[in-house]
Amino acid sequence: MAYRFLHTADIHLDSPLKTLALRNPELSDLIGVATRRAFIRVVDLCLEERVDALVVAGDLYDGDQTSMKTARFLAEQLRRLHEAGVRTFIIRGNHDALSKITTELLMPETVKVFGASAEAVAIDRGAGNFPVAIHGLSFAKPHAPQSLLRHYALPVPDTVNIGMMHTSLGGSEKHDPYAPCSVADLQRSGFRYWALGHIHKRSVVEDAASVIVMPGMPQGRDINEDGPKSVSLVTIKDDRSVIVEERHTSVAQFERLVVDASRVSEWKDMIAQMSTGVEALRSTVAADHLVVRIQLHGSNELAWRIRRDLDLLRTEMEARGSMIGNVWIDKVQTSCSTPSGIGNGAGALSELASIIDGAVSSSTAYQQELMSIADELRAQLPAELRDIFGADEACFRDVLANIAREGSVEVVARLRGAVGE
Repeated sequence: MAYRFLHTADIHLDSPLKTLALRNPELSDLIGVATRRAFIRVVDLCLEERVDALVVAGDLYDGDQTSMKTARFLAEQLRRLHEAGVRTFIIRGNHDALSKITTELLMPETVKVFGASAEAVAIDRGAGNFPVAIHGLSFAKPHAPQSLLRHYALPVPDTVNIGMMHTSLGGSEKHDPYAPCSVADLQRSGFRYWALGHIHKRSVVEDAASVIVMPGMPQGRDINEDGPKSVSLVTIKDDRSVIVEERHTSVAQFERLVVDASRVSEWKDMIAQMSTGVEALRSTVAADHLVVRIQLHGSNELAWRIRRDLDLLRTEMEARGSMIGNVWIDKVQTSCSTPSGIGNGAGALSELASIIDGAVSSSTAYQQELMSIADELRAQLPAELRDIFGADEACFRDVLANIAREGSVEVVARLRGAVGE
C-alpha cells in the first residue's frame, strides 16, 4: 500500500502585519487571518485526500508568540487530524524556535514535535507494507550557522527514509542563512525524500535516488511573497517511486502588475488600460482574493500628474477592483517620465531639477543632513523594520540616494503641475 503525506512549511500562523496595516484596514483584516484560513485548507486537504500524515518542516508560528488564541486554533486543527487518524510531524524552524507554544501546548498523541536531538520515528504500517521512517531535528535557537545534516541518523536499512529539515540550502535572496547544506549533500544522504522548509519559493529536485522538495509557503503575507502559494501532496508507491503534486492553498494572492503608460495621452484612457490589466490578471489567479501592486512606467505627457495624483489613481483602481470582484490594490507606483521637449513652463523647472540632481545632491552638507534624518527615523522603528533602510552601510547609502532622487522628481512634478494649471 502506498504511503501518502502532505508536506508544508513556513506557515507563520498569526504573523504580525507590517506595511499593509498602515494603509487599508479592510485589507489588513483579510491578510491578518489569511494564514489561519490557509492552514485550515491544508488540514481540509489532508482529510479529503485521506493522507497518512501531515509533515510541517518548520516555522509553523512566527516569532516569540504566546497568544492563547493561536494555541487554541492550532489545537483545534490538530485535533481534526487526530480524530481522522492522520499523524502530524513537526520540526521547529528559526521563527518558531522562539515560540513558547510548541513547548507549552498539549498535543494529541498522534502529533510528534521533534526536539533538539535528531530522532527517527518508525511508522508501523502493518504486514505486507514497506516500512517508513521519518527523521527530524528542531533547533532550539533562532540561528543555526552550521549544517545540521551530520546530526541526523543514518538511513534505516530496507526502509523508505523521509528527512525533515529547516535549511537555507546553499543560500537564498531575502532569507537569512539557516542550517546551510547543499543539494548534493542531501542527495548523498541515502534518504528517499527530503521535506525541507525555510525558503518561501517552491522548488523540486529529483534524481534516481532522492526527491528534495522546498514546498514554499501556503499563504503569502505581503507583496514580497507574491505569486501562487501551495503545499506538496506526496505519494510513495509500492515500488518506492515518489510522486509529488502541487496543491494551491492561497486565500489571497499577491501579484505585481506593470503597465506601460507610454501610449496613452488621456487620463481616462490610462485608467482604462490599468483596469484592463487588473481584470486580465484576476482571470489568471485561482485564489479567493487578488492583492495587486501596480507599477506605471514609460514616457508620458501626464507623468507629472500621475506622480501628483497617485492617491486618486489608487482610489479609482480600488473602485474598479471592487467591481471586478475580490481585487485589492496594495499600492500604485510610477516611474513615468516626461517626454523630452515637453514644455509646460519646464524651462526653469528643468534647470531646477538639474541643480538638485547635481550640485545639491552631491554636496557634503546635503548628504549629512539626509543621513541624519534617516538615522533619526530608523531609530524610531521597531527592530524588525529597520532593514528597510538597508542591512549594511552600502545598502543604506543606496536607499538614501534613491529616496533623494525620487523626492526631487516628486517636487519638480508637483511644481510642473502647478505651472500647468
